Amino acid sequence: MASDEIERFRREIVERTGGGLQAENISDQELLREVMNTVGKQGRLGESIRCVVSVSMLTEGWDSNTVTHILGVRAFGTQLLCEQVIGRALRRQSYELNEEGPDKGRFNVEYADILGIPFDFTAKPVIPPPQSPRETVHVKAMRPERDHLEITFPRVGGYRVKLPEERLTAEFNGESILELTPDLIGPSETRNQGIIGEGVDLNLVHTGDLRRSTLLFHITQHLLYTKWRDPGEDAKLHLFGQLKRITKQWLDTCLVCKGGTFPAQLMYPELADMACERITAGITRAEIGKRPIEAILDPYNPTGSTVYVNFNTSKTSRWETDSRRCHINWVILDSDWEAEFCRVAESHPLVKAYVKNQNLGLEVPYRYGSEARKYLPDFIVLVDDGHGGDDLLHLIVEIKGYRREDAKEKKLTMDTYWVPGVNNIGKYGRWAFAEFTEVYQIEADFKAKVESEFYKMIESIAARTAAKEK
Repeated sequence: MASDEIERFRREIVERTGGGLQAENISDQELLREVMNTVGKQGRLGESIRCVVSVSMLTEGWDSNTVTHILGVRAFGTQLLCEQVIGRALRRQSYELNEEGPDKGRFNVEYADILGIPFDFTAKPVIPPPQSPRETVHVKAMRPERDHLEITFPRVGGYRVKLPEERLTAEFNGESILELTPDLIGPSETRNQGIIGEGVDLNLVHTGDLRRSTLLFHITQHLLYTKWRDPGEDAKLHLFGQLKRITKQWLDTCLVCKGGTFPAQLMYPELADMACERITAGITRAEIGKRPIEAILDPYNPTGSTVYVNFNTSKTSRWETDSRRCHINWVILDSDWEAEFCRVAESHPLVKAYVKNQNLGLEVPYRYGSEARKYLPDFIVLVDDGHGGDDLLHLIVEIKGYRREDAKEKKLTMDTYWVPGVNNIGKYGRWAFAEFTEVYQIEADFKAKVESEFYKMIESIAARTAAKEK
């Protein structure tokens, strides 16, 4: 009677556990638990359940978001118990926000009918208008027909960099530039005025009196004590002179002050951390190829794959993928730019497969100032750059418009730590990173611009990898 649903439950167990032994020995208790966990859900074991009768289930934490009616047919010992039972019907059935209309950005109103349970207050019954269910799609890996398009990737938890202690050098580029703006540090000019009396304008002009040598000493000291000191050990003071030279180089070439800001604001610890990250990345970049950077993998789940993508969504902005290019059946879009990118990627002759990083699990750890963050890139694209079908280039693509300072930190981390660290592991193939930004500057002839920029990006990445091998 429910053979299809039971077989689907078996397949889910195989995907979760990685083996078929547990799926073949499903007990009646496990089937009953699955029925109760999927009450009212289409295509699942509990789909046909409409009414649950139990003496204690509603008081012991049963969590179902499809409860619409509660009928109390016995006396309640306390008011608290009464309210606890009512709470079982207050789980929302849908957390999807309205995308249009007067309630855009809000949830739909949901009600539950409570009968036979006393209250300390009275209210008129509310009859909600019937809501047509939203169309949902099941986003998943199409197995086994598209298994040849599977993309695997490493799940990186951190990086290990062994920097030199003799002669220090640094290579700074466009990502090393730090722009101090009011958007980053806050207002650079304010006006304070009480109810009575004259107002006072406050600004940062006085910080311009800070001597350059004082700022240089402070940043170098912060760099030495935060980046060049191992836990439980003293700072490597013999490196102070070299770090001071590199810090001066960075201050002279990579620090930009706009909007009434001044270099002295690097005295703030958070901004000092950001400066030290850029300087350390420049030193690390100079050592690429000389001292390998190690990517530290998640010890419990080191490898991710498109095989494990499996979720439902009611978002209407989506792209149905080409069965010859993507392991996943749908791409859930965050913007129209991504839809155009999917079209171009599927038509490009060098692209063998691609996937959107939606519920995929690809996360890149990075630091923004003193805060540890996780960065989620947009796409992974497999590109044939001339090394043959067995050695495709894994290209991580970020579609970015306006680039704030955090976007620079993300690209800096990818170029300096993540990509070299993963390539040094060896078993995950060759990886590269590219930002897709120029298209946002063009309004007319958008499709042609996306296509031309995509071709340029693929060609530049292929040329860059070929140059490194030479």
